[in-house]
This record gives sequence, C-alpha cells and structure tokens, in this order.
Amino acid sequence: MSRFFTRLLSGMAVFAVLFASAALPAGAQTLQAVRDRGFLICGATGALPGFAQQDAQGRWSGFDVDLCRGIAAAVFGDPERIEFRSLRGEARFAPLQTGMVDVLVRDGPWTTRRDSLYGARYVGTAFFDGQAFLLRQSMGVVSAFELNDLTVCVLDGGEELERLQEFFFSNQGSYREIPYEDVADLSVAYQAGLCQVISAPARQLQAIRRALPDPGAHRILPERISKELLGPVVRDDDQQWFDIIRWTLFTLINAEETGITASNVDSLLGARTPVVRRILGVDGDFGAALGLRASFMADVIRAVGNYGELYDRHFGPQTGAALLRSQNALWTNGGQLYAPPVR
Repeated sequence: MSRFFTRLLSGMAVFAVLFASAALPAGAQTLQAVRDRGFLICGATGALPGFAQQDAQGRWSGFDVDLCRGIAAAVFGDPERIEFRSLRGEARFAPLQTGMVDVLVRDGPWTTRRDSLYGARYVGTAFFDGQAFLLRQSMGVVSAFELNDLTVCVLDGGEELERLQEFFFSNQGSYREIPYEDVADLSVAYQAGLCQVISAPARQLQAIRRALPDPGAHRILPERISKELLGPVVRDDDQQWFDIIRWTLFTLINAEETGITASNVDSLLGARTPVVRRILGVDGDFGAALGLRASFMADVIRAVGNYGELYDRHFGPQTGAALLRSQNALWTNGGQLYAPPVR
C-alpha cells in the first residue's frame, strides 16, 4: 500500500471528505483531473484582506485569488475557470491530500516539517514576509531600531513573543509587552490606546491597518525580525503539476523583469527581443513539456499581469494602505524576487 493511502486511511475524519469529494490516487495526473472537471479548485489559509476577501456578492478578490486565476489561465487559457476556497487553520494539508483542492496558494509559512511530513511540496515563494511593527505615523518612527520606551501588543505564548523579546534584548531597547490570545485583540487594544505598537507578521499587520478608520495614519516599519516564506503548495506525487504551478509563478516574475504587462502583452508578440519572444511563446515551445500550450505564459500575463501589477493591485497606494515591496521587490531592485530564465 502506498505511503499516500496509508496516510489517507489513518483518520476517521477523512472518510467524510472522501464521501464528498473523490480523492486523487498516488501519482495521479492532476492536470488531467483538473481538465476533466473543467475548473481549478484553489485554496488558501483563511480570508485575509489584500490576499483573499469576499465582497457583498460573494466574489473573491486579492493577491491569492489572482495567483489562482493565473494558474487557471495557464491550464485553460481562461482565468475565470476557478473555484476559490478559504480554509481555516494555519496549515490545511488534508484537503490537498484528498483532492478537495488542487493547489494551496497561501498556507502556513514554508518550514522543514511542512515541506517533508504531510505529503506536500512548496513550489516557491510568492510572498516574502516576517514579523514586523505597526505604529502611528505621528510617533515619527521610521525604523524598528528606533523603538524604545514603549508598549507593544503581541500574541502570547508563541514564537512572535520570543522574537519580540530577542529583538529588544539584542538592540538594548526598553519596552513593555501587552500579550493577547487572538489576532483580533491586537487591533482592538491598539485602537483603544492600550499599546503604542503591534508586532505580528506583516501580512496580518497589513490586514489590521486596512481595517483602521484612517489607514494612512499608520505605518508598518520596513524591518522584519523573522523570515516567513509563503507560496503555492501541491501534493508531492505529481511532478508535472508541480512544474506547472512553479512556472506560472516564475512567469509573473520574469514578465515584470522584462517589462511585459497585461496591457502590452499582445503588442509585444511582434517584438524582436529573444527573451520576450520566448516568454510569449513566439520562439520555442516551453509549454509542451508541461502539457500546456506554447502560449501559456502569454495567457497568464494577459489574464492577471506581471508580479508587480499583482502586488500594486492589492497592496499599492490605491488601496489606501500601501505596503512597501521591500523583500518582494525584484532582485534587480534590491529585493529577493528571482526566477530562472525562460530558455
């Protein structure tokens, strides 16, 4: 019996999942299963403003959702052929293992355990994150290394509290921690003036900031006191599907680096630049090895734009709470975003 099915049969709760949704066998060709179904099922860990949120009509939008739309464009040439599911919990691997979702676009941060124990593989980093600090612009603080003699709201009993303590110890700053059990408490306490600063992962701080009455009056400091890598996760038994998701992500990054956007992709089909012609499928067929069309990268860009367009759409100035790209800038601009060349 395969490792996958041994794991599949180990818990009674899984039988309910199997009753509702047919699981994929070990080594299954996910691409064919998705095509036969006619749409992609995409999941992310919890709704989070900027990453995944629903409007009054139940429509999903956000960075995670657009990444899913990019994958659907790669597979079908149609970014709307998706079903988006918001999953509770820090790391929801069971829906992935049982075939309830085809890919997780945002799960728990990439760690050794998550990458090796749960039958899953992290494809790459779509968003670099880490623990940061949120405070009022009126404090005049522009760097975490200026923090001193203040109160900090932080989640109790976990790594975030330990990192906060280590940061202030290393930088010889004084502070008083105000611990809370739930993320929602951090925002309530901050708005009530019970603390001057919140320390949490920047993605959570961004969600808190966007919900404040005047987001522009608050700042997330640029420093990160931990490293958290977030990105798509797939089952570990299908190399073809892994490669499809990975090169969808790499397409977004390479498109920004070469200046290909949703608005100019079609006009560049006649370009003479070799790298542009390869990305757009004019020269060479880089989709064949993945089971995709030669134009799959052009279809991704046409549907959702390049990485910079995705980032600006969901974290740019027009949101009212711009989040500096920092680590998520291209490597050519001092960030950590990097993709292998198309060749």
